[in-house]
Amino acid sequence: MSSYAVESTTLETSDGVKLRTRLFKSNDDEVKDKLVIVLVHPYSVLGGCQALLKGIAIGLAEKGYRAVTFDMRGAGRSTGRPSLTGFSEIKDVIAVCKWVCENLSTDRILLVGSSAGAPIAGSAVDEIKEVVGYVSLGYPFGMMASILFGRHHKAILQSPKPKLFVMGTRDGFTSVKQLQNKLRSASGRIETHLIEGAGHFQMEGPVYDTQMVNLILTFIASL
Repeated sequence: MSSYAVESTTLETSDGVKLRTRLFKSNDDEVKDKLVIVLVHPYSVLGGCQALLKGIAIGLAEKGYRAVTFDMRGAGRSTGRPSLTGFSEIKDVIAVCKWVCENLSTDRILLVGSSAGAPIAGSAVDEIKEVVGYVSLGYPFGMMASILFGRHHKAILQSPKPKLFVMGTRDGFTSVKQLQNKLRSASGRIETHLIEGAGHFQMEGPVYDTQMVNLILTFIASL
């Protein structure tokens, strides 16, 4: 018998896009913490979808936390069209967090963004008062990636909310030096965790799911 349960729903954004959403939770309905983790998937334009975050969501649910994944506009079974820069998708994150607060009886959300989902989630952090912290898994801070996502940087770097940046030392989009240089100007409490030898897309794979869950849980304990 599975130790977790999944509930699916469809919710609507402020501009009428319908988002396919999944809630992962412990099968015994015991909630370990009122906090809910909302996971934001990688770049829709390159095939990113909520299924890529299923392993992390399951791991969190098995530890007694509620985790929410969703397909951003134009991904999976969600309607609408994806944007190249991820700015339309900020509305998606806000809509999901609003649904979480209204339906899961919480006023505490941790936003976790993977790859391009990291800048999108980062731009939503201070738009949602219930968000108490932020975790980035492979934020694309590098020069080429900044052509698309550079305008997102300011929002998360200036946010006073606690932040954790996780990155592989062989990330092809951002070097360790680029990450460190960006974070020098950041406000609030900043933590970093480097995964030795891991590349950008490697880190998105299931091999690292358990490590990501443990890092997220450690960060939650510090909030």
